[in-house]
Amino acid sequence: MTHRILFVCLGNICRSPTAEAVTRAKAAARGMDLVLDSAGTGNWHVGKPPYALMQEAARARGYDLSPLRARQVLPTDLSDFDRVIVMDADNAADLASFGSTDRVTLFTEYAPSSGATYVPDPYFTRDFEGALALIEDCAEGLLDALEQQAQSNRSDN
Repeated sequence: MTHRILFVCLGNICRSPTAEAVTRAKAAARGMDLVLDSAGTGNWHVGKPPYALMQEAARARGYDLSPLRARQVLPTDLSDFDRVIVMDADNAADLASFGSTDRVTLFTEYAPSSGATYVPDPYFTRDFEGALALIEDCAEGLLDALEQQAQSNRSDN
C-alpha cells in the first residue's frame, strides 16, 4: 500500500516543506514508496519557494527544498490523504474548520523521546538547525511507524 501523507504548517515555507523533503529522502533510503506533499493553512506564500534560510540549513544536511512551492491546504486534502501531519496545535485547529480531523496528527507524536510537543517555526525563532533536527527525528519515527504498520498488516493476513 502506498501511503499518501500531507505535512501542514502555517505558511508552507519552512517546516512543512522541510518535513516533506526530509521524509522523502529518508523514505527513499529505506526503499519505501510514499506520496508526499506539503501545504500551509495561510495563503500568504502560495507559489513561492521555501524560505531561503530554511533551504540553506536543509541543503547543508543534504536535502533539496528548491523544487517545492507553497500551496494552501484545501478542504479535500483531509480526505485525499491517508495522514495529515501538522507541525503544531494551531495548525490542527485551523484544519478543524474543514470538518473531521481523524487523520490529523502532530508530527512530534512520532518522536516522543524528543520531549517536544510541536515543531517550533524557525521563521520566527530563527533556529533553523533546531527545527531541522527535530523534523529529522520525527521523520524517522513516522517511517518506523509506517514500517511497523506494514509488518502488522502482513502478519494479520
